[in-house]
Amino acid sequence: MLDKIRSPWMDEDLEAFADTVRRFCKEFVEPHDLQWREDHQSGREVWRKAGELGLILPDVPEEYGGSGGTPAHAAVVVRELGYAGNTGFGQGISHIVGHYLMAYGTEAQKLSWLPRIASGEVITAIAMTEPGTGSDLQGVRTKAEKRGDGYVINGAKTFITNGQLCDVVIVVAKTDTTQGAKGISLFIVDVNNPGFRRGKVLDKIGQDGGDTSEMFFDDCVVSADCLLGGQEGQGFFQLMGQLPYERAQIAVSAAAAMERAFVLTLDYARERRAFGKPILEFQNTRFVLAEVKATALASRAFVDHIVQEWIEGRLDASLASMGKFWLTERQGEVIDKCLQLFGGYGYMLEYPIARMYADARVQRIYGGTNEIQRELVGRSL
Repeated sequence: MLDKIRSPWMDEDLEAFADTVRRFCKEFVEPHDLQWREDHQSGREVWRKAGELGLILPDVPEEYGGSGGTPAHAAVVVRELGYAGNTGFGQGISHIVGHYLMAYGTEAQKLSWLPRIASGEVITAIAMTEPGTGSDLQGVRTKAEKRGDGYVINGAKTFITNGQLCDVVIVVAKTDTTQGAKGISLFIVDVNNPGFRRGKVLDKIGQDGGDTSEMFFDDCVVSADCLLGGQEGQGFFQLMGQLPYERAQIAVSAAAAMERAFVLTLDYARERRAFGKPILEFQNTRFVLAEVKATALASRAFVDHIVQEWIEGRLDASLASMGKFWLTERQGEVIDKCLQLFGGYGYMLEYPIARMYADARVQRIYGGTNEIQRELVGRSL
């Protein structure tokens, strides 16, 4: 079985850490999945527990409240949450925000936010996407105008994960509308700032355990020390520096979902009987599962390479984009094949495979559409 194959970047310490994450998922994530889907958001309790266990910022230094681990620890968390089928607990966003702060924040910004993010006290979001811009980050229309010793932000954002629960938002805004990419800056916005307003929770076809929302900034006043890194015009550079890691996380979760789909379907095929025998005894079932297992194993090998490059500090934008588009498309194909073997039950949301099918679709869209990922890889040739 795939769960018996140890990735080459894993060791005994990481296996023990994976066991901790697995227990956390079984006790604090999986039992609440259906309720979170009904509520369209998780509760804060799961965040605090994850913070206690060091699962939110596992690879951030201890001096900033993290667990002092490596990218391998981050990959373990992503893989286990992906295998559990989690869509409500948006840990990945807080991990990404933590690394924006680690990579580009001033010392004061790091000390102010990172310990509280790591503990689960502060939940984060990233406000990139706008109505009409999609994956085109250079086309954002949200503006941050310098006024006195601060800024006034105006604009609208959409498809924001953790939109209802978040306490702080990294906002992509134009500080100079004449400079294109060089006019983009990132701001750390406390949701208690005047002028910040949450919109509605968006009704999705999958991943409905997450509070994906609209956000509005109506003369939202922020101080100058909310500018990430303290320097204007660095936002696009900062985004391009961190997006490969977000795409790597999506790739890791896609491979984990494939493995779970295989295990669920194999178990079902052993138990479900048709014409007097388990459906696993039909040649078609065995052939489909053989192909699924091969695809899942090939995907694991690809992800292992991505994670190893991440650990070694060599992960580049092209590899992350390849992993993102190739693995999420294999995820969709594998889960579709698995669902078919469940027959009519595969279409019922009470079965995890049905929820996995709906949840998988957006993987090809967020983090930059797969068409954009192909373009990015193409440019590197």
